[in-house]
Amino acid sequence: MSKVHLWLRAETKPHEQRTALSPQGAKVLIDAGFKVTVECSSQNIFNDDLYHQVNADLVAQGSWVNAPKDAIILGLKELPEDDFPLVHQHIYFAHVYKEQAGWQALLSRFKQGGGELFDLEYLVDAQQRRIAAFGYWAGFAGAALSVLAWANQQQNITPPLADISSYQDKQQLLVALEQALEQTNNIVIKPKLLVIGAKGRSGKGAVDLAKALSLEVLEWDLAETKKGGPFEEIIHADIFINCVLINKDLPPFITKELLSKDERKLSVIVDVSCDPYGSYNPLPIYQQCTTFKVPCLRIDQTKVLDIIAIDHLPSLLPKESSEDYGQQLLTHLLTLDDKSQGVWPTALALFNSKTKDL
Repeated sequence: MSKVHLWLRAETKPHEQRTALSPQGAKVLIDAGFKVTVECSSQNIFNDDLYHQVNADLVAQGSWVNAPKDAIILGLKELPEDDFPLVHQHIYFAHVYKEQAGWQALLSRFKQGGGELFDLEYLVDAQQRRIAAFGYWAGFAGAALSVLAWANQQQNITPPLADISSYQDKQQLLVALEQALEQTNNIVIKPKLLVIGAKGRSGKGAVDLAKALSLEVLEWDLAETKKGGPFEEIIHADIFINCVLINKDLPPFITKELLSKDERKLSVIVDVSCDPYGSYNPLPIYQQCTTFKVPCLRIDQTKVLDIIAIDHLPSLLPKESSEDYGQQLLTHLLTLDDKSQGVWPTALALFNSKTKDL
């Protein structure tokens, strides 16, 4: 049987430095007998030479459109907008199964070309949990930005964050945070964090960031929230980080009435789960996401309160998040020689069900 040909396409979403396959992951696949082609990219956090050193074939960015038909195209974020039929099998986050903008047009391109989609969001195990996720680094990055925003608030910097860029690695980020804390007017005083969802992937990341900076952190999960919100304890922390994605009707964690209390210490909220448009948003105090360019939304001008609600937080640390995600995914990429087993049949069945009525 011919060996599997995996083709890593270059990401085209602005500022997206993450990748689904690190050079080390490419080496593992090549050593296992895969043919690996990698598109050159100025955005990828990993230099092209690192892929060349593990004997991956380097090709021009965007050349996947002319790849051999049996090549499996691997990416992370959306394909560049176009209208030509898609003839290959693709693995990436397509964001089309919940009828997002442009979903019919994209799925029609697959149907026209005979291609197939294995959406990364729907590669799940027997318990319906994603086999690979960026959650840990979303929590870590969200907590990091909250500390940086808090430190800048202490120096009356307005806005407390603007035009955020990614960091080369975790250590560079931690050094920057330590410096920011040292520069505050209250050097002895450090922020206290409250993390809800502390036992989940993103919650663990947020807690680990706090501990790396020797900050006090309250770790809440099911036991602490079973009484139901709103939770007055939130306003007595300096920073509140929500890492829980609610999928049923529950009382909110926090309300505008609670935030208006005179005793509020809280000055930074980070919604790592970031679902302001959903029906069960546990933080019904805002209605829009924020961005790396404009990270903070000021909720209260008088007694300062900022919320950070960025939906691609792991991009702050593209190296670690790519290595972690890629390692989780790699186990399953190694089974691509038999897509009748593992995570692939369920993902393909979902694709077929979504396209059959187009």
